[in-house]
Amino acid sequence: MRVAMIGSGYVGLVSGACFADFGHVVTCIDKDIGKIDRLNRGEIPIYEPGLDRLVEDNKTAGRLFFKEDASEAVRDADAVFIAVGTPSRRGDGYADLSYVYAAAEEIAQLMQGFTVVVTKSTVPVGTGDEIEAIIRRVRPDADFAVVSNPEFLREGAAISDFKRPDRVVIGTSDPRAEEVMRELYRPLSLNEAPLMFTSRRTSELIKYAANAFLAMKITFINEIADLCERLDADVQQVARGIGLDNRIGSKFLNAGPGYGGSCFPKDTLALVRTAQSAGAPLRLIETTVAVNDARKRAMATRVSAAFGADGLPGSLAGKTIGVLGLAFKPNTDDMRDAPSLDIVPALQAMGATVRAFDPEAHEARQLLPDVQFTASPYEAVEGADAVVIITEWDQFRALDLERVKGLMKSPTLIDLRNIYKTDAMARLGFRYFSIGRAPC
Repeated sequence: MRVAMIGSGYVGLVSGACFADFGHVVTCIDKDIGKIDRLNRGEIPIYEPGLDRLVEDNKTAGRLFFKEDASEAVRDADAVFIAVGTPSRRGDGYADLSYVYAAAEEIAQLMQGFTVVVTKSTVPVGTGDEIEAIIRRVRPDADFAVVSNPEFLREGAAISDFKRPDRVVIGTSDPRAEEVMRELYRPLSLNEAPLMFTSRRTSELIKYAANAFLAMKITFINEIADLCERLDADVQQVARGIGLDNRIGSKFLNAGPGYGGSCFPKDTLALVRTAQSAGAPLRLIETTVAVNDARKRAMATRVSAAFGADGLPGSLAGKTIGVLGLAFKPNTDDMRDAPSLDIVPALQAMGATVRAFDPEAHEARQLLPDVQFTASPYEAVEGADAVVIITEWDQFRALDLERVKGLMKSPTLIDLRNIYKTDAMARLGFRYFSIGRAPC
């Protein structure tokens, strides 16, 4: 089948490359000519493990193309996917749908014959209705169907998530559109991935509900971690004890500095605003958003407490703090709503000098001024009064801790991801602070 992907950002690029790998002919379209030029030169604008090879293989096979002009691709397409950004709108937190609606107008002007217009972007309930209205207004004669097909891709594991999904949600009541969508995803039948067909509005809500639930689960274990610290309990054992219950499950029960990234912050806020507008406020999600925002801001106080007495904040004036990890999670370069964007400026405001290392988050250099960026984790910790682990990259799990201790001015480590064992750190002579566990 022939596919046009409007938007070549994270979702559009990964989805387009995976559809091409299924054997479809895919053209990814973007208004950013610089991005298109880079993609045509084989340069991948985001870090996602395995994506560079997937793109190159399908370009070479003649199944994947990158263009600025959408005309030919949309005209010939069986399905046109809208995969543009839906950031939080400034001032009110609603999803900004201007890019989605602009894409709908462009598609309406270009499509020929029966075309399935698929919303891959995360959009509030009812957006598909508005897309349909836009197309009918621009092209009253058009033969088309609007489908909701939300993405459930985890950054760092997106290719695997696309090819081996838990489910594929497709919102449509049009039998012709259903046939097209079944053919697009037919290669997944080998993995017995369930295709779940629903109404369009239900499909749109499933995406938001899923992300909100996961965000709530993260926030729940973070609050349990705070309680563990007061009661001399171990949050990791608590998480394992409840996660072994099949009704709960172990995923997203890792205590830390709070969630960030491209999805959870904006999607929870957008769902809150949608629910308020509908007169059915979601108090649990409202609280989740507030608790998570406060948690990220409070993390710097945990660092200062390592220099105080009786758990009270101490002074960071004149201290050098080594920071390991800046991206919101490992295996991505994404800095959107990363906890580091709250933690690092707060440390600086307390008077600390920050030296930081992240293997992929190069955008941090523009987002975090006055930080000394280093080429390795060992450079970041050299001469530091304390080291803070913010992102749990695998290479940080395998540090030469004797070397780290020898390089530091003071062997104090604040581990916001609980990647080390407290007894092992005590044996090595570290002052070690983590989340939801007793310090040593």
